[in-house]
Amino acid sequence: MDTEVLTAQRAIINETDREMARLFEQRMEAVKQIALWKKEHGLPILDAGREQEVIARNMAYIRNDELQADYDLFIRNVMSCSRGYQRRLMKGIRAAYSGVEGAFAYIAAKRIFPEGEAVSCQDFAEAYREVENGGCDVCVLPLENSYAGEVGQVTDLMFTGSLHVTGVYTLPVNHHLLGVPGAKAENIRRVVSHPQALSQCGGYIRRHGLETVQASNTARAAQAVMEQGDPATAAIASMETARLYGLEVLEKNINESGLNATRFAVFSRAENRTPLSGGTSFLLLFTVNHVAGALANAITVIGRHGFNMKALRSRPMKELPWQYYFFAEMEGDDRSEEGQQMMRELAEHCNVVKVAGRFSPEISLQEDEA
Repeated sequence: MDTEVLTAQRAIINETDREMARLFEQRMEAVKQIALWKKEHGLPILDAGREQEVIARNMAYIRNDELQADYDLFIRNVMSCSRGYQRRLMKGIRAAYSGVEGAFAYIAAKRIFPEGEAVSCQDFAEAYREVENGGCDVCVLPLENSYAGEVGQVTDLMFTGSLHVTGVYTLPVNHHLLGVPGAKAENIRRVVSHPQALSQCGGYIRRHGLETVQASNTARAAQAVMEQGDPATAAIASMETARLYGLEVLEKNINESGLNATRFAVFSRAENRTPLSGGTSFLLLFTVNHVAGALANAITVIGRHGFNMKALRSRPMKELPWQYYFFAEMEGDDRSEEGQQMMRELAEHCNVVKVAGRFSPEISLQEDEA
């Protein structure tokens, strides 16, 4: 290659680099606007389904097969830069939760919004009000537990409140035996934890003949064990809780069922109106007229339009004794033409019809054992 050709090719590279720099700034400005929108709507930075769609679509633009692997690495690095920029922009997001630092709701909030500030509240209603009143951007509240069932207070807040569910996440509940530094599992005589955790670890407790002490939640139990400093007393709680309160893990995974998990929902003031990747679900709340067959008619309408109910539950209406509303978790998109027709027909059979939120397939929040 003579020097003229070399100079010409370098000029092409220089011009391409200038254009790439301009396009990079243009892309990052769009990333910024998306980050601000996500913060307003209570959505996490990572949308794995969307990222895979972008990568697959962009790979099709590369005609040179030799460059496919290199471009895959390039576009993944670009998206990593975008996520890093969004994290810096979203550091100010405030996520309310019920309980104290180290509770499972705190763990869920920090895994969903790792760059945000987790704000402790006394109960579900206070966390919900913090978002309604503008004190926090989102709240992270439990919907149901695979062992204990639904969390009725949160369902009631969905029915009476103004917030929207924008995402649902599954948090595996793994209980570990935690002791003060230097404690040994064989020397433990009593365990402290939330009644539900004690029940879920009942087999381990009975086998070892341990005394049980109840606490308001697992984080409070860990805090009490650390403050007491008794090597014969242990807490039953999570890995994160052990790190937060300086406890040692004496035995891992002492719960009876390895399938225990809690589903958490993110609530935001803004409705999620974006096209959702993958299978969409929505949460439907409704009441029916007090006439024979009213509920059956409502269910028939839902089925006729091809929507599957993953769950259907009734809840008492607190202000109207012996009257009930219904909660349904639906597969599909209520914003589709079929969904809108279904909603119109439901209104003919129901006094109240409300979509409390919609979300893409829920994400599992795996435990960090580091």
